[in-house]
Amino acid sequence: MNNFHRQMRERRSGEQLSIPFSCNKHMGKVRKSAEDYLEAILMLHNEHGYVRSVDIANQLGVTKPSVSYATRRLKEEGHIEMDKEGMIHLTNSGMEIASSIYERHRVLSSLFENIGVDPDTAREDACRVEHDLSEETFNALKKHIKQFEEE
Repeated sequence: MNNFHRQMRERRSGEQLSIPFSCNKHMGKVRKSAEDYLEAILMLHNEHGYVRSVDIANQLGVTKPSVSYATRRLKEEGHIEMDKEGMIHLTNSGMEIASSIYERHRVLSSLFENIGVDPDTAREDACRVEHDLSEETFNALKKHIKQFEEE
């Protein structure tokens, strides 16, 4: 199991997290693990064009029963749909949450790498920070990065 998968597994505490951006109109509170699943679904879809439960299990380093439980909850909450072939698709609310978390991950990983952090460590640290960083701080970081890039 690589460090990314180990980190994702360590974060699965079921802890509740208030989403400080537009996603809270859909859920109010989102578990960190639910965000991880939605982000993984988005990443897998972008990479392969489709998502199956086994792909999620492999991506996150979790068991298939864990994926089954999580996808059932995400479906009940209206964040994913499953077609008759078992392919998983994000709904609009699921896409909004996944896109927000994935953007945070990309921006934070890039920032950490640009200040000299090893890429693997940067990705792991981004996984830790992406859920808990306030919208205000995240937007300030993006603004600072944009200003720095323009100089």
